[in-house]
Amino acid sequence: MRQVSWVESAHDPDTDFPLENLPYGVFEASLGPRIGNAIGDQILDLKACADAGLLDALDQRTVAACGCEALNALMALGRTHWSALRERVTELLTAGSAEQDKVESLLVPMQSARMRLPAVIGDYTDFFANLYHATNAGQLFRPGSPLPLNYKYVPLGYHGRASSMVVSGTPVWRPWGQILDAATNTPRYAACRDLDYECEVGTFVGPGNALGEPIPIADAESHIFGLCLLNDWSARDMQIWESQPLGPFLSKSLMTSLSPWVVTREALEPFRVPAFRRDAGDPAPLPYLFSPADQERGGIDVTLEVYLASAKMRATGVAPLRVSRGNFRDLYWTVAQLLTHHTSNGCNLRPGDLLGSGTVSGTARDSLGCLLEYTRRGTEAFRLPTGEERRYLEDGDEVIFRGYCERGPSAGEDAVRIGFGECRGRVAGAR
Repeated sequence: MRQVSWVESAHDPDTDFPLENLPYGVFEASLGPRIGNAIGDQILDLKACADAGLLDALDQRTVAACGCEALNALMALGRTHWSALRERVTELLTAGSAEQDKVESLLVPMQSARMRLPAVIGDYTDFFANLYHATNAGQLFRPGSPLPLNYKYVPLGYHGRASSMVVSGTPVWRPWGQILDAATNTPRYAACRDLDYECEVGTFVGPGNALGEPIPIADAESHIFGLCLLNDWSARDMQIWESQPLGPFLSKSLMTSLSPWVVTREALEPFRVPAFRRDAGDPAPLPYLFSPADQERGGIDVTLEVYLASAKMRATGVAPLRVSRGNFRDLYWTVAQLLTHHTSNGCNLRPGDLLGSGTVSGTARDSLGCLLEYTRRGTEAFRLPTGEERRYLEDGDEVIFRGYCERGPSAGEDAVRIGFGECRGRVAGAR
């Protein structure tokens, strides 16, 4: 049987935040930045809980972390502390709680709060872990030879720019950069025309590792704090020109948007699935990337949806158009494999570091996670409900990512749905 919360909005069938979820975020209302848990349409203020003595039974390091202005200190503590805090918050919010009267006054309506980035992100690495996206993009630029020879052997990634991470809702400025002029075969400095989104999932690192001490694949799960939605905004016309020979630079560092809520590894446990099924002819992962447990439950069943709303659609009251629906389980490499590979040379990861999955796409057109794929490099426009056409993003367009996990009713178990909230960004034009 499902647990029942005394917070009424936690039972709304459309809520992303029932009692089974309890994601962490950093919000600001009247008292400065604070850590909280989402429950229904409310936020439980964890610093206020600590100040009221409601967390006194927990380890004092956990209590102290709840008083911080970012999640890094909590991320550093590890699974024992995370589980104990989650258990206590669940007790406080469960129907019949002896502390309900105290806790009710510590809830903050989401509508009155401003969300911030959940952590101080020291380093950000973006991977290329979805085979379908890698193949589709490769076919557009290298027909007949889409995948690099190393793709099925090694998780590919690059170091991104942590300083331009922003929380959902931050305006997206169309970047300026060098763009190759096809007529003259020389570059010019201009505003990006081919602005794109990439639907990704971000993984926040927990305790991390010391320099020179790799994290074995068997231990990788203990270093995963939780997941969020991630939009890797991409300037495709700039990317094409600048990517040789070292890969993208300014075409990617312009901005990366994150959803404000971090869904914990523990909340995602009921939605674990086997790792991506490789074709019979594919190489097996090298031993340092192989774990029977990871192969059995290394995937995570998260539905990812991309919506688009133009300025005209908003002005005329037209609902956002769903462009695509994919699933995070389609990663060729598991999150544990990404983390283990990242540290395999001794590179140290720190609490609050972020790993991007790379664009998540499926096999059908309506499961493609970026416009590069969806419009075949801008050659196939699609129509909005207002009659407008799009190849890439125009000024005023708003991109909305939504993510959720669902488990249908089965013998002895009720249906459960938990969500990630939204990751939004509206194109504000070039400065």
